[in-house]
This record gives sequence, C-alpha cells and structure tokens, in this order.
Amino acid sequence: MKVTVIGAGYVGLVTGASLSEISHDVTVLDIDEERVNLLKSGRSPLYENGLDELIQKQLEKGTISFTTLYRDAIPQAEVIILAVGTPSNDDGTCNLSAVEAAANAIGSHLTLNDTIIVTKSTVPVGTNQKIKEWIMDSLTTPVHFSVASIPEFLREGSALQDTFQGDRIVIGTESEGTASKLEEMVKPFQLPTLHTSIESAEMIKYASNAFLATKISFINEIASLCEKTGGNIEDVARGMGMDHRIGPHFLQAGIGYGGSCFPKDTKALVQLAGNVEHSFDLLESVIHVNAGQRVKLVQKAKEHFTSLKGKKAGILGLSFKPGTDDIREAASIEIINELVASGVDVTVYDPVAMQKSERILGELVSYGSHVFDAIEDQDMLFIVTEWEEFKLLRLKTIGKLMKHPVVFDGRNCFSLDEAREAEVEYHSIGRPSVSNLLPKKI
Repeated sequence: MKVTVIGAGYVGLVTGASLSEISHDVTVLDIDEERVNLLKSGRSPLYENGLDELIQKQLEKGTISFTTLYRDAIPQAEVIILAVGTPSNDDGTCNLSAVEAAANAIGSHLTLNDTIIVTKSTVPVGTNQKIKEWIMDSLTTPVHFSVASIPEFLREGSALQDTFQGDRIVIGTESEGTASKLEEMVKPFQLPTLHTSIESAEMIKYASNAFLATKISFINEIASLCEKTGGNIEDVARGMGMDHRIGPHFLQAGIGYGGSCFPKDTKALVQLAGNVEHSFDLLESVIHVNAGQRVKLVQKAKEHFTSLKGKKAGILGLSFKPGTDDIREAASIEIINELVASGVDVTVYDPVAMQKSERILGELVSYGSHVFDAIEDQDMLFIVTEWEEFKLLRLKTIGKLMKHPVVFDGRNCFSLDEAREAEVEYHSIGRPSVSNLLPKKI
C-alpha cells in the first residue's frame, strides 16, 4: 500500500519507519528541509532507541523516502497520515494551525479517488470533521476521500516496541469499508484492533493519557503523606499494585510527569470539558498536584540549607524520562530555573539531552561532559532523570566526590539500605530521609 506520512517528528518517523518495515511503500513529508536532508542520509533528528537503524534499513530496501514537496507525496497515496505537531496554546487549548495547513495542502494536491486521510496527531474531539471540511474547501478537482482517526499510544524511549508489541490499535472511522482497509494496512502488526466512531477514537487517546497522569499524581500525593507519617511509598505502591484491579504500572513516586503528551493532553481535556460546560475537577487537581511535585526537590533543599545563595548544585538528568532526548515539559528546566533564581551555581549532565537543553538554558548553567562533572565539589546533587548510568553509580562514591554530600533523589534511584551505608545526606520521594552526617545546617 502506498502511504504518505505528513510530519517527520516523533510520531511521524516512528509510524513511517514501522509501516515501511511491514512492506508498505512509505513517503514521509516534512516542510523542514534540513530535517529531511538529515533523514535522507539515514540519521534521525531525534533520539529514539532503534529508530536510526530501522530508517537506514528501510532506505536500503527502498521502502521509505523523504521529501518536502506535497506534489511528490500526495497524488498517488492511498493512505495519508497526519502526524504534525499540536502544541498547547497559552490557554491550554490545542493549537491546530499545523493540522489545518497540512489539510489545505492535501486538498490542493489530492487527485486519487478513495484516499483515506488518517489523523494520528492528538487532536480534540471533533477535529477530524474540521479536517474533512478544510480538505473539501481546498480541493482543486472533484475527488472522493474519507477521514479516520488512529491515535498513537507510544512511549518515548520504547516507541518501536509499542508499535510492534503494543496493547491495541484503535481505528475510528465513518464507515466499515474504510475501517476494513485500514485494518488490512496494520494487520501485519498482529495486534488487537478496536473499531469505533471517529469521536470515540479521538477521546480514547485523551482519556488514556489523562488516566495515567491521574495515577502518577495520586501516588505522588500518597508519597507526600508517607513522608509526613513515616511510611515508605515503595512498600505502599507494591501493596497497591498487587491488587489486579489497580496494577503496578504508573505507581512510581517521583517529581511528576512531563514530556510532549501528558501535560498537553490533560490541559486540552480540561479545556474541552469547559467548552461543553463540564467542570473536570478531578483532572484539574491532577494538573495542580503535578505542578507542585515538579519543584519538590527544591523545596527540600531550601528546608535543608539555611540559604541556597552561593551554593553549587549538580543536576543529573535533563530529559523528562530516560530513553529520550525530549525536554518538553521536563521537571529539570523548572528545577534549574528555581535554583538559579535562588543564587545557586548549577552544573548539569545528561547522556543524550545536553544539546537540546543548551538551546533553552544557554549560559544559565555549566555543562558537564561526564557524569562526575556534575558531582565533584558540589554542595548538593539533584537526581532528576533515572538514567541507568546514574542508577549504576554508588552513593559512597558520590558522597566522597561532593563538597557537601547532600543528595536529593527525585526518582528514588537508590535503596535506603545503600543510603544508610554511605556517608551522605539522602532525601528521596515518599521515603524517610537518611543522614549519616552531623545534623547541621550548611
């Protein structure tokens, strides 16, 4: 099947490369010429495990190509997949300008009857009908087409695994004929498939992310209670997760969710509810809890030190989660800004996200070329992203390298037993603090 994917971002590249792997003829279109040239050379503009190798493999096979020209990508496509960005506006609504621009361009170049336009971008309920209208308004020749929604459920860092070994594929359409064609397209993935209306498919994406965000904020609230009552959140979460009705997933206490999906989608769903005069109190609380959780480490540092001014701090981890270089809505940025505003000299290190972070942070911080650059001679250390490289460190080693061995672990990377054996002051999330130092303010 000839498939065109519009948008060479995270979702578009994973989708295009995966569809070409199951023998479809895929063209990926993006208006960024530099990005397209990079992809033509077999290199991905983003970090995702296995993606570079898959793109190179498909380029060699000739099953994937990249272009900036709609005239080369649209006319012969049987399926056109919209995977452009839908960032949040200042008021939390979903910005559909890129979707509208792509829809207008599709209409201007559409010549093949019965083309299916699939929306994979995360969009509010009702957007696919707008897409249909935008395309119809821009058609230059009378053709029949249909629209559909196939939401993505990809975790950054595990996107290819989620594509080939995912839980389900949701196909939202206006007709069974369109659904059958799309099911045939994704059949080689051999995943459970659910047919719904377009509106239900659009809602499933938002509802899924909002529910997962709710679990994260809930366990973080329980973690705060544990800190005040002497409980251990890891034991609590383990006991909760053994109940099959709850399950163990997304019950890891930390400094909140980030990235390109959860923050944007929760805000958009609250806004969508407001548009139909429904007050989504639960989700508003989820967002509020997450906002407070992101700066919890800084609050702990302010409680520990008499003053932060003039202190030196190391930051381990900049991406919002391990396995990606994505720093969108990352807690690290907010933590760094809070520390700098308090007069702290900050040194940062991340295995893959340094370049993207430098574009945002500029000269606000110092950049380490090695993990120990962010540890040596520091007054305090913040563990913000649970990269395996950091989890393999020993707290004893960290303590010996620091000027004042005070560690604020936002991802609970180390056991309390190890903390008790190391000469450090160790503060984590939802667990008792550990101190093998003299209890004094620095």
